[in-house]
This record gives sequence, structure tokens and C-alpha cells, in this order.
Amino acid sequence: MALSFCGSDEGINAYSVENGVLNNGCFVDALNLVPHVFLLFITFPILFIGWGSQSSKVQIHHNTWLHFPGHNLRWILTFSLLFVHVCEFAEGIVSNNRMMGTNHLHLYMPAFMGFVAATTSVVYYHNIETSNFPKLLLVLFIYWVLAFITKSIKLWKYAEYKVGPQHLRFCITALLVILYGLLMAVEVNVIRVRKYVFFANPQKVKPPEDLQDLGVRFLQPFVNLLSKATYWWMNPLIIGAHKRPIELKKIGKLPIAMRALTNYLRLKDAYEDQRTAEDPDRAPSIWRSMYRAFGRPILLSSTFRYLADLLGFAGPLCISGIVKYLKDDDDGATSGKETMGETYFNVHFMHSSKLLQNTSVLAVLLFLALILQRTFLQASYYVTIETGINLRGALLAMIYNKILRLSTSNMSMGEMTLGQINNLVAIETNQLMWFLFLCPNLWAMPVQIVMGVILLYYLLGWSALVGASVIVLLAPLQYLIATKLADTQKSTLEHSTDRLKKTTEILKGIKLLKLYAWENIFCDSVEETRGKELTSLKTFAFYTSLSIFMNAAIPIAAVLATFVMHHFINKTGPTPSEAFAALALFHILVTPLFLLSTVVRFAVKALVSVQKLSEFLQSDEIGDDSWRNGDISVSFEAGKKHLGATKAINRKQPIRYQMDNYEQPTRRQMRPTETEDVAVKVSNGSFTWGSNLSTLSDINIRIPTGQLTMIVGQVGCGKSSLLLAMLGEMQTIDGRVYWSNLPDCEMIHEGNISWSETEESDEDIRSKNRYSVAYAAQKSWLLNATVEENITFGSPFSKQRYKAVIDACSLQPDIDLLPFGDQTEIGERGINLSGGQRQRICVARALYQNTNIVFLDDPFSALDIHLSDHLMQEGILKFLQDDKRTVVLVTHKLQYLIHADWIIAMKDGSILREGTLKDIQTHDVELYDHWKTLMNRQDQELEKDIQQDSQTMLERKTLRRAFYSREAKNQIDDEDEEEEVEEEDDDNLSTTTNRRSKIPWKVCWCYMSSGGFFMVFLMVSCKLLKHSVIVAIDYWLALWTSSKTNQSAANATSLADSISSNTTLPTPSISEAQNDSYYLPVFIILCAAGITLCLITSLTVEFLGLSAATNLHHNLLNKIIHAPIRFFDITPLGQILNRFSADTNIIDQHIPPTLESLTRSTLLCLSAIGVISSITPMFLIALVPLAVAFYFIQKYFRVASKDLQDLDDSTQLPLLCHFSETAEGLTTIRAFRHEARFKQRMLELTDTNNTAYLFLSAANRWLEVRTDYLGAVIVLTAAGASIWSLRYGLHSVGLVGLGLTYALTVTNYLNWVVRNLADLEVQMSAVKKVNSFLSTESENYEGSMDTSQVPENWPQDGEIKIQGLCVRYDPMLKPVLKHVNAYIKPGQKVGICGRTGSGKSSLSLAFFNMVDIFEGKIIIDGIDICKLPLQTLRSRLSIILQDPVLFSGSIRFNLDPERTCTDDRLWEALEIAQLKNMVKALPGGLDAVVTEGGENFSVGQRQLFCLARAFVRKSSILIMDEATASIDMATENILQKVVMTAFADRTVVTIAHRVHTILTADLVIVMKRGNILEYDKPETLLEQEDGMFASFVKADM
Repeated sequence: MALSFCGSDEGINAYSVENGVLNNGCFVDALNLVPHVFLLFITFPILFIGWGSQSSKVQIHHNTWLHFPGHNLRWILTFSLLFVHVCEFAEGIVSNNRMMGTNHLHLYMPAFMGFVAATTSVVYYHNIETSNFPKLLLVLFIYWVLAFITKSIKLWKYAEYKVGPQHLRFCITALLVILYGLLMAVEVNVIRVRKYVFFANPQKVKPPEDLQDLGVRFLQPFVNLLSKATYWWMNPLIIGAHKRPIELKKIGKLPIAMRALTNYLRLKDAYEDQRTAEDPDRAPSIWRSMYRAFGRPILLSSTFRYLADLLGFAGPLCISGIVKYLKDDDDGATSGKETMGETYFNVHFMHSSKLLQNTSVLAVLLFLALILQRTFLQASYYVTIETGINLRGALLAMIYNKILRLSTSNMSMGEMTLGQINNLVAIETNQLMWFLFLCPNLWAMPVQIVMGVILLYYLLGWSALVGASVIVLLAPLQYLIATKLADTQKSTLEHSTDRLKKTTEILKGIKLLKLYAWENIFCDSVEETRGKELTSLKTFAFYTSLSIFMNAAIPIAAVLATFVMHHFINKTGPTPSEAFAALALFHILVTPLFLLSTVVRFAVKALVSVQKLSEFLQSDEIGDDSWRNGDISVSFEAGKKHLGATKAINRKQPIRYQMDNYEQPTRRQMRPTETEDVAVKVSNGSFTWGSNLSTLSDINIRIPTGQLTMIVGQVGCGKSSLLLAMLGEMQTIDGRVYWSNLPDCEMIHEGNISWSETEESDEDIRSKNRYSVAYAAQKSWLLNATVEENITFGSPFSKQRYKAVIDACSLQPDIDLLPFGDQTEIGERGINLSGGQRQRICVARALYQNTNIVFLDDPFSALDIHLSDHLMQEGILKFLQDDKRTVVLVTHKLQYLIHADWIIAMKDGSILREGTLKDIQTHDVELYDHWKTLMNRQDQELEKDIQQDSQTMLERKTLRRAFYSREAKNQIDDEDEEEEVEEEDDDNLSTTTNRRSKIPWKVCWCYMSSGGFFMVFLMVSCKLLKHSVIVAIDYWLALWTSSKTNQSAANATSLADSISSNTTLPTPSISEAQNDSYYLPVFIILCAAGITLCLITSLTVEFLGLSAATNLHHNLLNKIIHAPIRFFDITPLGQILNRFSADTNIIDQHIPPTLESLTRSTLLCLSAIGVISSITPMFLIALVPLAVAFYFIQKYFRVASKDLQDLDDSTQLPLLCHFSETAEGLTTIRAFRHEARFKQRMLELTDTNNTAYLFLSAANRWLEVRTDYLGAVIVLTAAGASIWSLRYGLHSVGLVGLGLTYALTVTNYLNWVVRNLADLEVQMSAVKKVNSFLSTESENYEGSMDTSQVPENWPQDGEIKIQGLCVRYDPMLKPVLKHVNAYIKPGQKVGICGRTGSGKSSLSLAFFNMVDIFEGKIIIDGIDICKLPLQTLRSRLSIILQDPVLFSGSIRFNLDPERTCTDDRLWEALEIAQLKNMVKALPGGLDAVVTEGGENFSVGQRQLFCLARAFVRKSSILIMDEATASIDMATENILQKVVMTAFADRTVVTIAHRVHTILTADLVIVMKRGNILEYDKPETLLEQEDGMFASFVKADM
């Protein structure tokens, strides 16, 4: 066949132009080539030159900037143009093949060139746009015009020759004319707006603000349409993640439109607009404000969703078409060519109606529909997610602003607890966000369901409605299951909180438990709670598996019902085209129904959340004084005047002043002392905490400027309330508070009165405006930040001032103990400091702030006497008074009254006296005397206090213990050690890359094996069986329907008649009826088997997960409780607790569903691919490249997804903490006037978290778009392969339907495979972490002796021989005791003393075999303790530890958890410990409640309880480790006597800090650096003047 442009048929001169040039069809087509060729010739050189110089682009973001109007429209039109060109090309080829003669190139060549030109045009446009060179767009404009003209000529000629819309080519040409016209209009519009040509002054364009800021990395709003739809711009990020992890820097900032502030303003405006003038009290509806602020994107998303859903139905219809027409192709291939349209211009024209009957066309259409559907669906998801994130940011900002304005009484009266606020932040906002994500489903699903049912009816008639009704009727059941699930989850949560509480307690008191051999008792109580938790987890697993089962079984049941009904109604089975279209439709229908229950549940939750939110937003706010929301100018002036201003105004001046004021206090003018000089004045005040009963009444006080005012009075007489009332935190019933606003003298003497101040000072005196007040609350409040940040609190850092403050508060020794000095994180998630340390930091914060007024609320309450004296002298009298700051001090320490310039005495909420100490001495003698007696009492305490080791030393000691448990902790991080090591080792990228993309198979195997091999085997076999049965069902259906068509082809006509007239059927139909009776029962049996297997598999997976969770937790608990004490010294408590909380939760609840989903989707995809390949082996060839592509997509995605997920998690925690912190420290923040700074911080934290979440969801979209496109390609190849192989008659039509239906399911499940893989990988790290703990060594509990060999009453004498004892904490470490020898006679009282770290405590631990004794031995009553079983050894000795540990429960439980003693014995022990009377007074006596950690008793009482605990155990050896450290002198003396009497016949070893406690001992051992230095009677040792013991005693006296 010769090729020629116009064809060379015999007898026709194709090139003749006798009838006029334009009437030759070939010439018109040639004319159409001209514009395309023109475009290609011009643009190619420009593109190449442009690409060559691409490096000249400076800003990275320019290439994402869209700055020509009509951009999106242009992309859409160009895509449509490409599609129409493809149609034109295909039509040309088909028409050409119908002409039996030569090839007519002109039929399809122009179309091909048009396609190339259109592609070029869009590439060219994109490049011009990114380099912003609009003049070059003229080329495109000329092209569109030329193409429009040539196509119009062609169309006009067609119309002349009576070629109309019934011909396909006419329709295509008309479409092209319209598209070219529209593109021309777009181009004209660009010229109109940008004026780049024909106009004198072209418009200058600047890129949007976001793109000028290189920090913005989230480019979705700025990239072109193609990149938007496919997330192409994410490629560098996701592929780069493979080389090095994604960090916060990499994801940058949010674009302005998505920031929390922007959205907060939108939501707030919508919210406030609803408050009308007529009805100001009406509560604005949150729903309406949400709709107003975020309604448009939701509507857009819903539109996308509808488009996607409608396109989704193209799948089943195309399948039915392909199957139907394939059959016709088979039959009709021979039946003549004459049916195909007519000939004009000597060429063939195809009929429009034939288009949709061509199987290849249908296959391509199916492909396109899938691509479009998936693109729209992902677009809809993305828009809702972005809106949801925006909404969450706005809500968080709204809640935060409200928290800052909450009235204090709300918080203290318990209307709004911290827990509720945390729930609002953590739960309610997220639920609203999720509701937004799912809300397009609410209106899209019903439409989808209705459409599906209509199509089913159209395919199968009435029987389809039966199947559909099965689905619809089971939907409420799913809803029921969903609600049940939510309930069980709640109860599970309660049990697990309970279990965590017990675990925490065990871990905190682990040393005591081991020394008393009580591990197993406590372990059992945890196991018991865990049992309850597992019971509710079982119910949870059961309902989960039910819901999975419903999801899998409903389509099978529906198909079964439909075809059985169809059989009974129509007496025959359906045709293949109907059957498989119906199958595909059922699969489509199930998804919305399954989701509907979820969505409805979320909708209900969202309603509740909104209810809670609006209640919160309606709650009381703090009183609106003018200084709260007065004129902005006032607050700005205030900002200028007082120094540590939070506003950024005039930031530089204050720093200089601070330095000056601080360094040269001499230049101060002394302040005149007239009485008028008042800083704060309250007149007839009466204040309340909101319960209408006034807390403070009839208050008239004044606080003199620059002086020290003290407020004293009994506990609960309203001292703290008075401070808060002055700060405006209480509700004022009556009276007012005046804050003087005299320009402050520091500024005057600097000669720096700015004009604004002189002008305003008159008004200011009258106004109630106030500065920031430095306020230290009674309950100390720390930020989650470094020590330094806690003290500077947002003020500029001045080294000298900071140093002075730290010295005044004597914080230096404490800071030196912290691992990173003052850069150590403290606070909620940081290191736990003791009360005194926290309080001193809060006082330091108040001192450091450069404010004129300082309020200190009982700063001495948690401090011991030395510290409070130091603080009073250095901090308050020196530091504050030198600065002439006004100080108000609430205190109980009356001995400081002599320092006060002004005293306010309070009683029962009103002022008792006010004046100087002299005034009170003269006027109110009674009060003065009362104070005097109190002062004497305090002085006595003082002396006593000085004698004993101060409490602070103890606190510092515990702090030191906490950090340096024998040596600095190298691992403070909660990271698995081995991982860190690995990362340090391999810096070369390849190895890290490999490690990051590997699936942790070993961990998976470990998880599976802890579930039990039988369960694993059961699960695998069930899964495989289930999927084979499901395939079998569909295969059987294919056989059944195909058998139909093969017979009915011959009898089609007679059959139709017989059905219509109910006559008896002709003979072949008898075999058909038999056929049905043969196919139908098998079909029913298979379906039933499938449904049962669905149930069994879903149950096995869930229960496999459960048994794994049970075993893992059980092993973990036992391992950890039995680990040696060294393990707890080097492993942070938080890390161990994490294993029991977060990781256990993941193993319990998240891994099983993920595993189920993963196996299900993987098997579905594999079975689908298997079915397709078995039907059309050709498909396997195409599968190879697809598989490679899929492998790379999942590999890159998993790594990136893991990183982004970590980022999301790690940014969420600070946000939640910030909220709870703010709620706790409200009064402080408001007193300091730092609201703006905290709001700013909140917005930053929210934005960071939202950025991470946005990137995570964009990465999910990236993956889904790619896997969906892959799925579409699979469908296309499957369709192509089956059409091609059918042409050669390889198999029956029914199987093609089967293959295509399966190919369609693949598209749905491919992305689930990857996402579940990624999730599982993240979740498996929990198993890995738990596993890393399972490998710890346990203590050796057995010992070499049998329990039976140990005498019942051992040790009865209490004789101790220590021979050459060497002890170390760990084989890796140096020994702490070296060759110690000692002999203690039965009944001796021994004292051991020595400096810190001399090995005293280690010796006491050695008695209990808690440390590694690697040489020498300790023999007690003739038995070497190393040979004894630990349980026996530890239960026969008793010890009193230096830190008192109590457990929550009853007093009886604390004294005797084993329940072995009688009540009398317990009372006796309590009596010895001086506690009998106190316990008798408690409700319940011995069964009185002890709260967590024994918080309801004082430290001293707790220590006494621990003594009682040791007395209960009647052992002949008692070891006291500094047991009397936190007891006052009087009690201690009694105890010393008691120990001497009650333990007269027992051996007592006391490890002493204060030597005077062991002066009465029989034997004293002085230790130094693990050796015994002196060893004798105390009297003998005292005689050696230069001896160690003597020097100790001297120092202690």
C-alpha cells in the first residue's frame, strides 16, 4: 500500500481543483496543517534557547508562580484540546481503514500534528510563565487565531456538503472550533489585563508575598494545574527524604492564607457578626460562623466529589459495554462493511452512534474516566483537608484567646477544669477537623447510593433492588456496631489509665519493692487491671472484626440475593455484560455504606464538640476594666514607660536603662517620703470569687510606692485573694482599685521624659491603667522551657542582673546539679524539681522582671530557714529595695515584720490593721503581743532548724540522685540506643538510605511469634482460603453467564418470543434450565462459604493481635520488675513509662486493624492480578514495568511518610503543653501582661504542627494519585489485552468481564497497600522498642540454696561477718567498695558515717544483694547471703530508706501488703512510730486512704510510716539509711529512744548523715572512698583529735 497524502485511488484525481480550491477535501486538510507547523517552527528554537539559559533564574520559587490571568482555564482547555485531537486521530485511522484502497494520510496526519502542537503550546506557555516574559505569548495568540480560521473553513465546507452532526468527524471539528475560539479569548484577556503589547505602559507584576519569602515550602496553592492535580511539586521532598530525613527546616512555613492567625480572624469575624445590636446576648452559632468562614472551599470540594462519584459509574457501564460489544464484534465481524456511514469528498465518514459501540474506544474511555475520577477525588480530599486544618488552627486560636480572658473564679470554682480545656484542645478541635474531612461524604453518599441503585435497576430489573435492599438494611447494623466500638474504647481507656497509674507507682518505688521482696504482689495487681483491660479489648476486637466482616460479606450477600432473585423472576441467569457490571456496581455501593456509619458517628460527635465549644466560648470572662481593653494608645504609652515592655515599641531604650539603673544605683534621686506617694489604692473594695458571697469585704488599703509592704494573717484569711483583687482577677462587687501612673522617677532622672508622657500624665493619674506587675504566685508555675527562659520570661537578657538574681535566690548550687546547667528543660515534660526549687525559680522570675511593682505571694512557704533568710536579705531588702521597687509581700514568717515599711494585718476577709510596726505597737498592743509570742515560737524552731541538716540539702541530694545515679546518665534521650549508634557510624548516604527503606521483617516476625504459631497459621490459611473462595464465586459467575450466551446465541429470537408469550420453551432451553439448576446451588454454596470465611478471618486476625498484645505486655512487665536496680538508674523513668503507655496502646489497638487491612488489600490486589493474568497471559508483559514503578513509589513514600508522621507527632506535644501551661499560669501571665507574647507563641506552635500535618496529607495525596494512575493503566492494559486476545478467539466473553471487574478493584486497593505498609512500619517501631527492653537481664532470683534448707527463723541472732567485700554496680564500672572487712556482734548498734559518695549506701545495698558482689562475702548467722534465693534473703531483713515511699491504697496495705499480720501488730508498730493517735483520728483507721505517693501526709509523717513498716517486719537485723533526715528534732529524739528499746536485742545498722545520731552507738565505722578508715567505739574515736570522726563531730556541733 503506497503512502500518499491525499491517497491514490484508481479513477479519482485526488489533486484536481476544478470545483474550486476549497472544495477539494484534501486541500482543506492540508490547510489545517499550516498553523501547527508554524507553531512548531517558531517555538522550538525559543524553547531550546530558553532552556539553555534556565540557570539565570534567581529565586527558587519563581518557577511556581502563576501570573497570567485565566491560567487554570487555559490548562483545562488545552487538556480538552489534546483529548479531542486524540479522538480525531482515532476517527481518521478508522475511516482510513474502511477505505479499501490506499492510505489517505490527510485523514489523520493533521490530527497528529495538532496533538503535538497543542502539547508544545502548553510546555511553551509554562516556560514563558515561569520566566515572566509575556511578549512571547504573541506567538500563541497568532497560532490560536490561525487554527481557529482553518478549522472554521473546514466546518463551513462540511456544512455546505450536508455533512451533519450524525457524522463523527463533523462533531469533532465543531468541538475543535469552539476550543480554539475559547483559547483565543483567554489569550486576548491576558493582553487586556497585562497590557504587554499594543499598550504604552505594560503592567508590572510582583510575585505574591509568600513566594518572596523563601521560607514557604508548601507550594500547592502556587503551582500550575497539572502539578496541583498530581502533586508533582512534592517530588523533590519525597525523593530527597530517602537520602536524609525530613526536618522541620525542610518543610518551612505555612503560606499566609493557611496560617492560624488569618483563619482565626476569618472565623472570629463570622462569629462576632452574629452578635446583632438588637440581641447582644444571643449566643452566636459556631456552625454558622464555620459555614461563613469556610463554606466556599467545602462547596468546591463537594463539587469535585460529585464529579468523581458520577465518573465512578463509568467503570461498570464501560465494562458492560465492552463485554456486550466484544460479543457483537465476534458475531458481526463478517456481516459486511456497508453499515458504516457514507462517502463525501471521496473519503469515508463514520457515524457518531458507532463511536460508543467500539470496544477499543470504550477501553480508552474507561481509562480516561478512571484518571479523571481519581484526580477529582484526590482534589476533593485535599481541599477538605486543607480546610479542616485551617479550621483547626482558627479554633485553637479562638480557644486560646478565650483562655487568656477566662475569669479566675471559673478555674478555681471548678466550672472549667484543666482537663476540660485540654480535652477541648486535644479532642474537640480534632473531631471538628475530622468532621470537615468527612463532611462532603454526607451529601455525596446518598447521591451515589441512589445513582447506583438506579443503574442496577436499569441493568437487572427488579432483582437488583433486592440486592440493594440487602445492603441498605444492613447499614443500621453497621452504625450500631460503630457506636458499640466507641463505647468499648472508652472503657478500655479507663482501665489502661488505671493500669498506668499502678505501673508508675511501681516504677517510682521500685527500690523499696525490691528491698522488701514485694515485686510480685504489686506485679499481680497490675496484671489484674491488665486483665480487665484485655476483657474490654476482647469486646473491642470482636466488634472490630464484626465490622470488617460486614464490609467484606455484604457485597457477597447482595450479589447472591440479586442473582438468585433474578433466577426466580426471569427464570434465567443474567448475561455476562449485566452480571459483571452489577458486580462492579455492588463493589462501588459498599464503600459509601460502610463509610456512612463512620460519617454519621463523626457527625454526632461533631455536634457534641460544638456544643462544648460554644459553652466554653460563652463562659465568664474577667472583669472589663478600662486597662483591660482600653484605648490602644494608653497601653502603648504604658509600654513606653515601664521597662520590660512586651510590646516591641522602644525595645532598645529599656535595655540601656536597665544596665544603667543596675550599675549605678548611686545616681538615684532619693524619693520624697510624703504619704501621698501611693502605688496602689483600694477604696471600699468588696470582692468575690463569683459565688455572690463576698470573699473580701470593706477593704481600704494603700500600698506606698517604693517601699516594702507586708500582708500577714492566719491561713485562709484572704491574703492571696487581696493580691489577686488588686490585679483585677476577682469580681468587684463594689469599690475600686486605683493604680497610680506617675511617670517613673528612673526616667525622670535620666532626663528622658518624652512628650507623650508629660502630656498624658494628668489623665493617667486618674485612669485605672496599670503596668505589668511582677507576680510570684503561691503555687509555683513553671514553663516548659529552660531555667534561663523561665527566669527571664521574655525580658531582654542582661548577664549581670541575671547573676545577681540567681545569687539572691541561691539557685546556683541547684543549677550546677542540672545536667545542662541553666539550659536544662524544666517543667511539665522536663526535669522534675522539688517544691522549694520551683518556688525559688518563680521568685527569681519576679525579681528579674524590670517592673515597678512586685507582688510576692508567700515565697517562703516551701523554703527552709537558711534560704528564706538569704532571700529576704539579699533578694527583697537588697535587690528590690535598692531599685526602689514597690514590693508587696504575703508571708507567715513574722520575724521579718521588723523589715517592713508598711504592714497590713488581715482577718477573715477584711483588714484588721494597717500601718507601720511602730503604729501597731502603740495602738494595738494585743495584736503586737500575739505576734511576739508567735515570733518566739518561730525563733525556737529556727534554732532547732539550724541544728539539723537543712531541707534544701536534702532536695539537692535527691536531685543529684535523680541525675547522676552513680554516674552521669549518658542517655537522656528516649531513643533506642542501638539506633543512635548506627546513625553515627554510617555517614555515607548509601547505608543510611538502605536502612531507612527496609521493612523491619525481624520485628514483624517477633510480633507474629508472640501471637502464637497456631494463630498465625490459622490466620494465614483462613486469609488464603477466603480470597480463593471469593475468586471462585466470581469465576463461577463468569462460567454461568458465559454458558448462557453460548447457547442463547443460536436461539436468541425464539427465546425472546417464548419469554414474552410464556409458551413452552424450545428444546435448547431445557438444557439451559438444567444448566441453571446445576450452576445455581454451587453458586449459593460458594457464597455461603465466602461469608463464613469472612467472619472467621476477621476474628482470627483480631485475636492474633490480642494474644500478641497480651504476651508482649506480660513479658515486658515481668522483665522490668525483675530487672536489677542498675537498670532503673540508667534508664529514665519516662522512657520506661512510654513503653507501658504509648507503645502498649499501639500494640493493643492499632497494629491488628492495620495488619488486617494490609493483608486484605494485598491479597485482593494479588488475586486480581492473578485472575487477569490467567485470563490474558499477555497482561504479564505489561505488568513488569508497572511493578517496578509501584516498587519505587512505595519505597520513596514509606520513608517520607514516616518522617512526616514523626514531625506531626513531635510538633503536637508542645502545642498541647502550651495550652495546659497557659491555663495553669493564667494569673501570672495576666499580672505580667504577657498575653501578646503567649498568643504569638501559640500561633507559631499551631502553624508548625499544621505545616507538618499538611505535608503529611499532601504526601498521602501524592501517593494516592500515583497508585490510582497505575491502577488506571492496569485497567487499560487488561482491557486492551483481553480485546486483542478475543479477536483471536482465545476465551469466552464472561471471563473478560471477570478480568475487568477485578482490574477495577485493584485501583481501589493499591494505595491502601502502601499506606498500610507505611503505617505498619511506624507501628512496628513500638514492638521494636518493647523488644529492646525484653532483652534486659533479670536478677538472679534462684540462688544456689533451696528455700527448704534455710532455717525457718533465720537470721535469729543477727551476727554479721563481712570478709574482703568488693562491690560494683555494673561489671563495666569501677568497684565502689574495696576489700571491706567487719564483724558485727548480735544485737550491736552500729553507726556508719562518711562523706557523700564514700560507699555508705552501697554497703547497705550489699546486705540485700542488690549490687554486684564480685569478691568476698557477707555471712549472716552462718549463711553466705549470695547463695540464698533473693526472695528469702530480702524478706528476712528490713531496711528504712532515706526517701519515704508510700503507695496509694490503705494504711494497712502500706504497712503489710502481704496481709500476714494481725491488727494488733500493726497498731503496735504505729505506736512505736508515734503515729497511733494520728491514724486513730483518720476516718477508717487502718483502712484510711493513702493518696498517690502519700501526698496527703507530710514528709515527716511519711518517714514515720516507713519506720512503722520496718517494725512490722520482726527481723533481727534492721538497716536504717539516713532514716531521720526529714523529721523534726523532738520526734527524732523520741525515735532514737524507741529504736534503742524496741530493737534492744536486734542488730541495727544506721547510716548517718548527722553524726550526733550515732554518738550512742556501740560501734562506729567511718568510710572513705569505699574503704573502712576508722573502726571502733565512738568514745575511743573521739579521743583521736586528728581523726576523721572527731572532725565530723566538731563540724556537726
